[in-house]
Amino acid sequence: MPAVTLEKKSKKGAIVTFLCVLIVLAAVIVLENVLDPNRNLIVFTALKKGAVYALVAVSMNLLNGFTGLFSLGQAGFMLLGGYAYAILTIPSAQRESVYYMYNGSAINFSITETLQNLFGGGGVGGAVGLVLGVLIVIIIAGLVAALVAWLIGLPVLKLKSDYLAIATLGFAEIIRAIFQWQNLGRITNGANALNRFPTLSDFNITNADGQVVLRLSTFVVFAIAGLCIFLIVLLINSSYGRALKAIREDEVAAEAMGINLAKHKRMSFIISSFFTGVAGALFAMYVNQVQAKTFNSAMTYELLLIVVLGGMGSVSGSVIAAFLYVASSEWWLRFLDNTAIFSGVGSRWTFIVVIAVLAVALTVLLIYRRKKNGAKKFSELWTACIIGVVVLAWDIYYAITGGMEVPFLRSGFRMVVFSVIIMVVVLFFRKGLFGDKELPYIAKRIAAFFKRLLMGGKKTVAKANGKEGGANE
Repeated sequence: MPAVTLEKKSKKGAIVTFLCVLIVLAAVIVLENVLDPNRNLIVFTALKKGAVYALVAVSMNLLNGFTGLFSLGQAGFMLLGGYAYAILTIPSAQRESVYYMYNGSAINFSITETLQNLFGGGGVGGAVGLVLGVLIVIIIAGLVAALVAWLIGLPVLKLKSDYLAIATLGFAEIIRAIFQWQNLGRITNGANALNRFPTLSDFNITNADGQVVLRLSTFVVFAIAGLCIFLIVLLINSSYGRALKAIREDEVAAEAMGINLAKHKRMSFIISSFFTGVAGALFAMYVNQVQAKTFNSAMTYELLLIVVLGGMGSVSGSVIAAFLYVASSEWWLRFLDNTAIFSGVGSRWTFIVVIAVLAVALTVLLIYRRKKNGAKKFSELWTACIIGVVVLAWDIYYAITGGMEVPFLRSGFRMVVFSVIIMVVVLFFRKGLFGDKELPYIAKRIAAFFKRLLMGGKKTVAKANGKEGGANE
């Protein structure tokens, strides 16, 4: 493909991404100020966490999907970003109470507090100082993560595949242990949490009486995450991004083309870590505290799962998968943790209908997969759908009797069901939901599929009518 065409496609992709970000931001502002956040707390919780995880997933995909480096150190870089943000933004008056076990903090200044005082302390000046201070500290948080990535990247990036994954995972665990070390308690607060720093709710605009007139807490995390994702898209669509893709496809060929493998791998690792550090700061603002034990290996596995589900090498796939993951695990399946929800007739029948739809969908997918793989005998097709048939039979029995208790239903069961759903998705979408394609391409394919389906139906009808007419003649 000519260079001019690639440049036009890159510019078009960047413009489309930018417009999508603007539309989403406008929708978030409207939604946040129309819905009551107290009554819809779980909705905004899922949106905020989804935005943070989307940024981490895209930055991880930049390294794993576009460069071909298998890294599992994202939780460690998020920890660095979160702690850097908290340490540099806790007000001076609050440090003694936060570091009460260590008789105060070794760092006795706050960047946000300093800028607020510089711009007048309260009112509009204080708000401007707060916004500038938070933005500066978020950038510093990303730079701290990038600096550490540069230091460990020199020896670690010489490893490949699983060895690189093990090394970066070990780094994340070492960082977490160091930040919980009691001898660093006056800086990191040891195993205790850091809090009382500016959070997302501090960006809500209030009147003189303290009443909120414009909610911007969800908008802020979406705006920062959206801007970072937009910058990553610009990088991917640049000549530098094409060099990273070349390294992923064939390192020998890329080196023969004059690409410095060590330099590009290191820069990809540093840039990915920078945005992960930014996401760590946003995560701290979202949860209102920072504690080392939160950034464990399970968080890294969650992020890796999001990238795999969305598709290695797909930015839009990572974003959509992040929100689907958070919404499913934190919101849509939460009813499975409570048996009391099935006491009502309406909720019970909702559960019955959902299970029936899932059973039928699973059966159809299994039959389709078996036929695609060449299964022709009835026995082969029956074994493919036996699970769906059993689930549907149990669901019908439950609907008829009405008094049957749902087995295993207790706290934590939603994650079991969610794990099963993920296994089914991975089974039928080996390359993720999007593969290495983006949303516009997937939308075109879906539209083309339905178009062929409709046109095929028309052709079939016309052909049948032709045969019938010929027979009548």
